[in-house]
Amino acid sequence: MRESFHRLFSYVEERKRLVDDWLDNFVPSEDTPPATLHRAIRYALFPGGKRIRPILCIAAAELVGGRAEDVLPAACAIEMIHTYSLIHDDLPCMDDDDFRRGRPTVHKVFGEAIAVLAGDALLTMAFEALTELNGYPEPSLPKIVMTVNEIAKAAGSQGMVGGQVADIEGEKDPSPTLEKVDFIHLNKTAKMIMVSLKVGALLAGGGYREIEMLSDYGKNIGLAFQVVDDILGEIGDEKKLGKPVKRDRERSKSTYPAVVGIEESKKKARSLVEEAKKSLSIFEEEQCWMLRDLADYILERDR
Repeated sequence: MRESFHRLFSYVEERKRLVDDWLDNFVPSEDTPPATLHRAIRYALFPGGKRIRPILCIAAAELVGGRAEDVLPAACAIEMIHTYSLIHDDLPCMDDDDFRRGRPTVHKVFGEAIAVLAGDALLTMAFEALTELNGYPEPSLPKIVMTVNEIAKAAGSQGMVGGQVADIEGEKDPSPTLEKVDFIHLNKTAKMIMVSLKVGALLAGGGYREIEMLSDYGKNIGLAFQVVDDILGEIGDEKKLGKPVKRDRERSKSTYPAVVGIEESKKKARSLVEEAKKSLSIFEEEQCWMLRDLADYILERDR
């Protein structure tokens, strides 16, 4: 692992603690009625995964001169939406996964009905969290409304949910094309990463050009992240991933390896990362080091 990644990991851990603390204070405790629901929600949220989306939201805000605390409600709202999507993705009617992050999925522990409701609750709690935004450097209702709008679009039928539909329908496609795979990856994965950076910069007072380039960066690393995910799903280490490999192939999923093979998929991921880094050229190199290092790390991650 490259030496420069140590600084990246330190940054990520510090911001991850901010996100975890905010979520812990915001989400009802396990004994708050209905206790079963809140236990399921907390089981899904904690200890949590990479927290990449909220950390990117914070990083974008800091890059344009803002502070983490000013965007935490938006960052954590995005993480709650992401977590709800994972709960629902794992259900038997969708991906039918029994394990995530090395432990049983929510529906295996709490049952399908509670899993559905835990996801529903997280989605609505996310928009409750957005009402706690104050704006930076001063309250700005138009920016807050725009943030809600952008997140809703990225998570909805023309974003993450639409991508999940295309993913499900792709299982019935005997000859998936790269165009279809790119559509799935863009909507199911990349759009929530794009909006994380976009609203972080927006709320922190970033200019139009800065917001545009950060969104473009998010699109490319979001696509790269999912291509690498596809590769790991084929040849990754089950212990590190915390879930079985080759599940995508068993379900005839539309993935990059299924269409072009492993080596071409690796080339595509490298190309996307290079495109992502080009989008950062408007920033001083030392200012955007975290985003550059993160782009490089995506190619080397093993989980």
